This record gives sequence, structure tokens and C-alpha cells, in this order.
Amino acid sequence: MKIGIVKEIKDKENRVSLTPEGAKKLTEGGNKVFVEKDAGLNSGFSNEEYKKAGANIVSTAKAWSADLVIKVKEPLESEYKFLKENQIVFTYFHLAGVTKTLTEALLKNKTTAVAYETVEDEKGRLPLLAPMSAVAGNMSVTIGSYYLAKFNNGRGMQLGSVLGKKYGKVVIIGDGVVGKHAAKNAYGMGSNVYLFSRHEDRFNSIKKEIGADINCVLSAKGNIARHVKDADLVVGAVLLHGAKAPWVVTEEMVKTMQPGSVIVDVSIDQGGCIETSKPTSHSNPVYVKHGIIHYCVTNMPGAYPRTSTIALTAATLPYVSKLAEKGIRALKEDKGFAKGLNTYNGFITYKPVAEALGMMSRYKGFDL
Repeated sequence: MKIGIVKEIKDKENRVSLTPEGAKKLTEGGNKVFVEKDAGLNSGFSNEEYKKAGANIVSTAKAWSADLVIKVKEPLESEYKFLKENQIVFTYFHLAGVTKTLTEALLKNKTTAVAYETVEDEKGRLPLLAPMSAVAGNMSVTIGSYYLAKFNNGRGMQLGSVLGKKYGKVVIIGDGVVGKHAAKNAYGMGSNVYLFSRHEDRFNSIKKEIGADINCVLSAKGNIARHVKDADLVVGAVLLHGAKAPWVVTEEMVKTMQPGSVIVDVSIDQGGCIETSKPTSHSNPVYVKHGIIHYCVTNMPGAYPRTSTIALTAATLPYVSKLAEKGIRALKEDKGFAKGLNTYNGFITYKPVAEALGMMSRYKGFDL
């Protein structure tokens, strides 16, 4: 199969969808790999490394002309012209959290969109979302700590231990991959950590995994409202598979927070779980509302492209290999992989996306 690796054009998106090592495995499997010129440079991978792996260095149009196009982030408007019928695009789409225009372009061109974030394994987990969720979870605390600094107009509260005493209150809403990585980071720094979960039966295992002193709190509206009031950092880490994230922190709750405290909404890819959140970029990462600093960058792991690209390739390569070998038939043979299919032959095939966008008239289940 002809496989295209395109250069990302989203603001300061430095990741690339495949390492040279991954390209080598695909070429050894009999595939032709077309890498857009300089696609890997910002992740530290040169054109020469891809050539040595057996890939061809090509133009933007040539990379997009492949049967299977692998990306990191969703196609932007200037890339819609490359979408075509009988083409598979494999990337993070987050269709429920963006405007309808991308979905409409995919439907119009009858492009097969397979979304990393909705592929499931045999246990119902999200194996292709997990590595980037982990990076974003780690980053949420370090970036939150940075914006708490007084020179950033933050509260001036350092998150961490000073001579054995804990400083800073970190509220993390969600106990998935993002939430746990954020909690481990904050706990390791020595701050006071409050991890919110909808599952009380997980509290003991969370304490064993992270630390006995972590505060596990049931994710109820009253509990969230009470704890965000004096939080220095609030991390939004809520996820519904492929669907728009619910608002778990209302604007009224944000108004009660301490001036100069920080919100990092990692759920922003799926619309955000905090009512006052709106998408930001690495070039303009924060804004202030009701005296609270909001960080809502939609491609957080792009800040650490080397780590992110290696981790992403490790997770996606087995699925890419299946698509390269069998095409759409690979989805028909794997129900978990089939859940990654978001659009096919002019229809939305993932119901939560159709519901979130109000496009149920264009929904059609994928027949396994």
C-alpha cells in the first residue's frame, strides 16, 4: 500500500505521525512510504533518516495522494482539498469537539476517517489516545505551576514541598490516564492533591498507585464546587469516548475561585469540561476570565514532540500495519479497531460524533 506521512501545519505542532524506525518496518513489509519533506525535522528526525529507512521524500501533494494518510492532528481547512474518496486518513480527529466543517468535508469527499481517539482494545480502553493523554497529564501540572508564578500574573503559589511542608492545592477532575498522570506529577512535587473520580471503589487502588496521602473525592457537583474555591490549580481531565465532554465546572464555580489561580483544561480537544474554556494555541496559550488564568491548548503534546512521536508510533504502528495489509477489511475483522471509524462513504459511522454535531441524519452504522 502507498502510505503518506504529512507535515503537520497546526500552530506549533512539532510532532510527526511516524518515526524513521516505523517507516522502516512498513517498507520492509512491502509498502511504499511517502514522507513529506521536513515532516520530521521538529521531532528531531531528518529527511536522510527516512531515506535510509526506505521511505521517499516527497512534496505535500504527493504525500496526500497516498491510499493511507497518517497524521497527528485533524486536517485543517487548507488541507480539505487533499481529501478524497477511497482514501483512509488515520489521525486524531476529535470531531465531536470541533466545528462541523471538517466532518462535512470528510462526508462530501467520502473520505474514510479512522480516529485514534475512538479505537478500543479488547478491554474497552483507548490504546491510541493513552500515550498522548499521559504526556498531556504530566504537562498539565508543570504548565499550571509555570502560570501560577507572579511574573505570569498568577497567585504566586508554588506547587511543591518546602522543608517538608506541602504547598499548593491541585484539583484534578477525572481519574483516567490524564488524571492519574497529572496526580502522580503533582503528588511527586509535594503539593496537596485532590483527585476526583466517579467511582468510589477505585479510591484504595488509586492510593496504592499514587500515594497514601492523596485525597480521593467523589465527583459530585457539590464536592467540585467546594474544592475549586481554594484550589491553586484545576486540571480538567474528563473524557467520554468520542463524545463532547460535559461541563463539570460551571462558570459560577469559576467565579468563586481565587484570583490568579490556574485552570488547565486537557479535555478541550473534545470541547472542554469547564464552562469558561475556549480553545487556545501554543502561540497564544492563555487568557484570563473572572480573574482566573485559563490554559486550553488543543495540542498540548506538540510541545514535547520527540517523546510524543516515539510514544505515538509505538502505539499506532500495529494498527497502521493492519490497515496497510488489509485496508478497510482490517476494521471488519476487529470490533475494537472498527470503533475508530468515524466517517465512511459519505456517512458518519460513530454515533457520539453525530449526536454531538446534531447530524444524526448523516449517521449510518458500519456493518461489521
